[in-house]
Amino acid sequence: MSERVLVNQLKSLPAGPVEVSGWVETVRDQKKVQFVVLRDETGAVQLVNPATRPSAPSTDSGTDPEQDAAALALTETIGGLATGTFLTVRGELKHDERVKLGGVEIKVGELVIAAAANPETPIAADSSPDKRMDYRFIDLRQRRNNLIFRVQTTLEHAMRTYWVERDYIEVHSPKLMASPSESNAELFEVPYFEDKTAYLAQSPQFFKQMAQVAGFGKIFEIAPAFRADPSFTSRHATEFTSIDAEISWIDSHEDVARMQEELLHTAFQAVADKHGAEIQELFGVEVQVPALPFPRIPLAAAREIVAARGYDIPRTDGDLDPEGERQIAAHVAETFGHQFVFITDYHPEIRAFYHMRDEETGLTKSYDLLFNGVEITTGAQREHRVDVLIEQAKEKGLDPEHLDFYLDFFRFGAPPHGGFGMGLARVLMLLLGESSIREVTYLFRGPTRLAP
Repeated sequence: MSERVLVNQLKSLPAGPVEVSGWVETVRDQKKVQFVVLRDETGAVQLVNPATRPSAPSTDSGTDPEQDAAALALTETIGGLATGTFLTVRGELKHDERVKLGGVEIKVGELVIAAAANPETPIAADSSPDKRMDYRFIDLRQRRNNLIFRVQTTLEHAMRTYWVERDYIEVHSPKLMASPSESNAELFEVPYFEDKTAYLAQSPQFFKQMAQVAGFGKIFEIAPAFRADPSFTSRHATEFTSIDAEISWIDSHEDVARMQEELLHTAFQAVADKHGAEIQELFGVEVQVPALPFPRIPLAAAREIVAARGYDIPRTDGDLDPEGERQIAAHVAETFGHQFVFITDYHPEIRAFYHMRDEETGLTKSYDLLFNGVEITTGAQREHRVDVLIEQAKEKGLDPEHLDFYLDFFRFGAPPHGGFGMGLARVLMLLLGESSIREVTYLFRGPTRLAP
């Protein structure tokens, strides 16, 4: 027998014996012929079987009774297939441009069921998001959902390639910490040995800075992060994938911003080249490769622009709220024709203690990056002078003694450095025009969801 062939390889093969495996997507059991759409991880193909019915046995005296029995059994098996059943089919590949599904079909010779599915599928196209998440393993079988994670793979690979080609080092920082990474808020506590308490890392912030002190120069990490945030918005999760990079010997946060915009330009180009047509077909979205450089707008100017557009930001801390982000993004799209914008020059009150401050303005050397009106990144130059770090931590109400292991990094020499953290799911959501990160997360975790 021939070895298993992937569906996307069928069109390039000559007519003849072939073996494919996958799950049943649809069955059309007609009087004289049966059609099955079989899907694997690469596509779908039509299976065809001339139906043999017990009510109309062959009258041809030259037929073989055993063959008739086998044909009848195959017809009954196909007629009883449930959506989702996994099976292997061996048969004859035929090329026929009239077949809408890829211009090929397979005449079934033998069918082997690997695992039968329950006859009733628990979710449908119009099921609620929560119901679909309950059966995510079925929901993901859709071609559209499969594409999401192919796009994710291409996106990550392109970013890794960008970094590796520029001599960055990939690190894997610990996700169990003895003390908070940024603050005492939004932390998951985990019982540890000998009555100790550990915390799930909110970000790799401290440890990617440690790599700069260690002399690594340029590093990146793509890994999980955890926030005990009881938010039920379309862009928050309690566990998410964070994309982080940190670089040494910078002059300002502009060095970080330039690296990140080049990174995203490269990654979006890779997605457009490999998946652009299919994304357009299945999501109705044209992948736009962002032009360089991205627009930059100081926060104060952004707030004035938003106010001029008729929106009064209710926040009292001086930052943009979600509607403010959408308004400034609309302005950037109208003015610059761009999907991205760096919002810069944040006040220290709304930034972490480790963000460096400009000596003249007192504002932080930091930015948020907005993509289609949603913040996907915070980046900054870090404060590397230990005495300044201590004072800035005190200003935030943090006890330097609780940060002693972190402050130690800077007591033995540290280069000027900076970096960013970016949410992978938010980028995918906005790239594909989806309404929630739940749709682009393999298995979403939120305040009320720990399974499947």
